[in-house]
Amino acid sequence: DILAGCMSPLLLSPYSGWVLDKVVGQSAQEIEPSGSSTPKESPAPTNQSSSLEKITAASPQGSSPLSSTEPSEAKGNDDLNLLEMDQEGFPALLPSKATEVEGCIRMYEEIHRLKGKEGLRQRQEQQEQMVRAVFDLANEQLKRFDELKELKQHQEFQDLQEVMEKSSREAQGQQEKLKEEHRHRAKVLNLKLREAEQQRQRQEELERLRKEEGQERLRRLYSIQEEVLQLNQQIDPNYRHKDLPKVDLSAYSNRGNQICRLVSGLIRTTSERGFPTQGDVANTEQALQEMRGLISSMQQEIAAAVEEKRRRDEEEERQKQKELLKKEQMKAQTPAPAQQSGGKQQKEGLQVKAEESTMRWYQQLQDAAEQCVASFSEISNCKDNNEVKKIKTELQKAATIPVSQISRIAGSQLREIFDKINNLLSGKSVQSGGRSVSVTQHPQALDFVYYKLAEKFVNQGEEEVASHRDSAFPIAVVASGIWELHPRVGDLFLAHLHKRCPYSVPFYPALKAGTSMEEYQRMLGYQVKDSKMEQQDRFLKRMSGMIRLYAAIIQLRWPYGNKQGTHPHGLNHGWRWLAQMLNMEPLADVTATLLFDFLEVCGNALMKQYQVQFWKMMLLIREDYFPRIEAITSSGQMGSLMRFKQFLEECLQQKEIPLPKGALHPSFWRS
Repeated sequence: DILAGCMSPLLLSPYSGWVLDKVVGQSAQEIEPSGSSTPKESPAPTNQSSSLEKITAASPQGSSPLSSTEPSEAKGNDDLNLLEMDQEGFPALLPSKATEVEGCIRMYEEIHRLKGKEGLRQRQEQQEQMVRAVFDLANEQLKRFDELKELKQHQEFQDLQEVMEKSSREAQGQQEKLKEEHRHRAKVLNLKLREAEQQRQRQEELERLRKEEGQERLRRLYSIQEEVLQLNQQIDPNYRHKDLPKVDLSAYSNRGNQICRLVSGLIRTTSERGFPTQGDVANTEQALQEMRGLISSMQQEIAAAVEEKRRRDEEEERQKQKELLKKEQMKAQTPAPAQQSGGKQQKEGLQVKAEESTMRWYQQLQDAAEQCVASFSEISNCKDNNEVKKIKTELQKAATIPVSQISRIAGSQLREIFDKINNLLSGKSVQSGGRSVSVTQHPQALDFVYYKLAEKFVNQGEEEVASHRDSAFPIAVVASGIWELHPRVGDLFLAHLHKRCPYSVPFYPALKAGTSMEEYQRMLGYQVKDSKMEQQDRFLKRMSGMIRLYAAIIQLRWPYGNKQGTHPHGLNHGWRWLAQMLNMEPLADVTATLLFDFLEVCGNALMKQYQVQFWKMMLLIREDYFPRIEAITSSGQMGSLMRFKQFLEECLQQKEIPLPKGALHPSFWRS
């Protein structure tokens, strides 16, 4: 509004006409009285000047129409004095008044314009200050806003970065977790696959083994059936011995036929079912054992009848000897042809019992063993005495553990075992189980150790040598050395050996009246458990192990002992055993096995010792004794017989007995 008022062109107010009219009217009224008196003209200028002052003073406040009219009226009053009336009666404006009014107007306008400029300038300055203040404030606020925005952006960036890092860590952790889970799962899967593969292989292996076992059991059944049939053929119900007309074998024949039908029925049932089970094999083996027992009982009955017949004949002959005393005495002085091992033996009339001297020797050894057992009765019956029981356990371990450690080891280690056993028997202290043990701990300890040590040597022959034949020599050389230094151990060893293997005497126990079948089988060397006799193969294997150990002992000596003395039980005892075996009737399956084992182990040493006499013995075996064994051997027992025959033929053909497998060479003791 100020700028518009200053810049607009100057115009007369629309009330100017009214003001002039008003002024003219007042002037005319004043002029009339003034015309009558001249002195009143002088105050006119004063009034005019005062009115001008009023107008000047009131001009700044004339913003409304009312204020505009007041100056117009005042102006009109001042101008009345300046007007002159013309002749026609119209008033005329005086030049000085007009100029003064115009000047006042111009002055007023100039003042008003200056005031407007000053106000405008002040307003502009104020506006500029305000604008500058607002600008500065806006700048400061903009800076604060930018700073706040930058701070927020920085915070948001940090938050975003933290979120990204956190999410990255979480993702990395999740990835590691997934990797670990993957590895774990892969490992588990691999384990499962491996287990599945192993399970499959085990199942295949079990299936293969099952089939092989089934086929083996089936072959075993067939072989048992064949042996049962062959054994049954040996039973002739129409058999009559020329000297024993009362012996009837029909009961044996009937039972043999029943056993054959039983075995055939079992095989037929198992063939329909597939492969036979272990129970089927056990049943057929039990039937085979029964058939063997039947044959054995039949042979024993025939032998008993023959023996009874022989006794009756001897009684009759003794009755006749009263008249032929001189002739009978001459016969008694003549040596029996069966006792001449190198000469020609008769084909008939071999012994069934052992010689009396041999039986006396056998009984002396058994009596010595029983006396030894009685001598340490306090140790053996120490159930309530813990101290004696502890001594017994330690002594038994000290005596038996070293023997169990003997095998195909170096000679130096074998010497350590020998020294440990010898020191124990000599009364010295030895270490056993981390403790010191000596036979001086108890008065009966030495007899106890003698007995247990001898028993352990026989056990090793029965078990270890039976399974590993070449172990006979290291066990035998230690046993021979201990025997030489401690003869009582040797006697107890023979007592244990004869009791478990009566064929090492040699001695064939006879079935006496009142003796049960189980007890008689034990006397023959069989192991009987729960009224069941062990299988023939296992029985022969045990007998073979003990004979091999005995054959190794009689030819070996401890290399670090007294070489000037004689062997405590040398090759002469082996020669005696062989001669007595050939003087006795052979037993099916047993005689061929034991002769083969004995000659294979000890034949080379006997050949070097007896030379020509030994080869005469070998010829006697082949020409006379082998046919006797062959005559009593069934087709199911031909294995041992054929091995023995092949061994005889090779040795006689080559004129040489080979060294046994596992023999101790000099290099063994240098190792």
